[in-house]
Amino acid sequence: MYLSFFGLAEKPFAITPDPRYLYLSERHAEALAHLLYGINEAGGFVQLTGEVGTGKTTIIRSLLAQTPPNAEIALILNPRMTAPEFLLTICEELGIGVPDSATESLKDLVDILSHYLLRAHGGGKRIVLVVDEAQNLAPEVLEQVRLLTNLETTTQKLLQIILIGQPELRDILDRNELRQLAQRITGRYHLHPLSHDETAAYVLHRLRVAGATTDIFSTRALTEVHRLSGGVPRVINVICDRALLGAYTQDRHRVSASFIRKSAQEVFGRRIPPAWLPWVAAAATAVVIGAGVIAVWEFAPWAAAASRTTAVPSPAAASAPPAAVPVVTAPSLATLLAQNPSQTDPDSAFGRLFGLWGAHYTAGSVDPCTQASAQGLECFVQHASLAQLRLYNRPAILMVNDDSGGAHHVVMSGLDDEHARIELGGTHEIGIAELSRYWYGDFILLWHPNVRGSKVLSMGMRGSEVRDLRVSLERLRGGASDPAAGDVFDAKLAELVRDFQRTHRLTVDGVAGVQTLVVLNGATAAPDTPLLLASSVHGS
Repeated sequence: MYLSFFGLAEKPFAITPDPRYLYLSERHAEALAHLLYGINEAGGFVQLTGEVGTGKTTIIRSLLAQTPPNAEIALILNPRMTAPEFLLTICEELGIGVPDSATESLKDLVDILSHYLLRAHGGGKRIVLVVDEAQNLAPEVLEQVRLLTNLETTTQKLLQIILIGQPELRDILDRNELRQLAQRITGRYHLHPLSHDETAAYVLHRLRVAGATTDIFSTRALTEVHRLSGGVPRVINVICDRALLGAYTQDRHRVSASFIRKSAQEVFGRRIPPAWLPWVAAAATAVVIGAGVIAVWEFAPWAAAASRTTAVPSPAAASAPPAAVPVVTAPSLATLLAQNPSQTDPDSAFGRLFGLWGAHYTAGSVDPCTQASAQGLECFVQHASLAQLRLYNRPAILMVNDDSGGAHHVVMSGLDDEHARIELGGTHEIGIAELSRYWYGDFILLWHPNVRGSKVLSMGMRGSEVRDLRVSLERLRGGASDPAAGDVFDAKLAELVRDFQRTHRLTVDGVAGVQTLVVLNGATAAPDTPLLLASSVHGS
């Protein structure tokens, strides 16, 4: 309906998967690297989880497109079946003939599958089982999955298994009765939604593939798309498709933020306020509170007495030395947010964070992460805990919510066991317990990668970034850096990465993904770069 109006050749936001519209964000690329590593390395399970609509199917399609020539994949998309049906489906996917007499016998099916796997192994083939929607596996089927890993030679597992599912898959595998299965998982990766920049890039990518030659969505519209979709690709598609239709019906060739909000209201079935509304409410509340305090002070009986005392000091007081400045208790975070509503918008927060790095930030210009990249820095966005922020050891912008639900961005520049240093209306220390009331784990930090674009490094890759990784890890272990260090990511380097990941409680997979690189960057940081744990916060 709206295609010719916007100069499009086809619908850019259809929810049916199309390889031409494939957009691999940094997170999707890292997840894909984990799965490819799982295919190329023998033994155990690889687990990939993600919320509904975050792109797990996209990852599967990318995996199938990049399958090594010596690998054969059995893909199960709907695992709601009995154990015999599950084994029979694997055989069908691999093209293994099964006699009618064996279709109901677990033993016969396992024997048939085992013989096939042994022949494939003898021929140099890798057999990989990919189970999508794995959270729907029945307990008896999960037990059968575990038993399949017993199919092995003296040196290698015959079947590599990749489980892909929603977050509840993690809870299922954490059950005590499934601990034997969980212990065999060699790699875990959780697929988070797209960041703000990735959301914008995703939308623009799909529009370009569909034939767009102009920027149909305004910058503020793209910001609203991310805010209202939460970065979930499937929701992004639905909102953007309806926004295009809405703009078409009103004869507008450019989609504004208001069209995005109207579309989201249709999708979610509720009213969607503008992003600035909570900030205005907070500012109005602060003004009213401030006016009330002034009025009480002006008319209170002690005000006049205080005024007189201040205006006419006694001779003794006039000649006495000045008293020591008392230590003022820091206001609560709620008070800081109410007192500084104009300083908790993203531009103000990024301005402070860039300042800590000695970088320049221009408000209202290109997006912050693009500005950071131009100055040799990279953004790192995650949902995590204070413990993980300690590992990253970099100042961060925390996304906090006040008691009325208003969203705020505040910079945390220091952290110790009991206090956090907050840059808001000056520098203040607040207790960690209080911070936890308002912060639910969303943050963004800056870091200085050795390689522009924070490239994911894994087995088989080569280059100067691989050499730098090896030197950093060896230096961190106390060893002398080898000037002739190899530039190939070999098994020795993979083991160094695993050791580092174990030490810092990261996912142990031997892949130097963005999270591992950020932690390594903080652990080997130069003293002139901003650190979260550089010194004791309290009392400094």
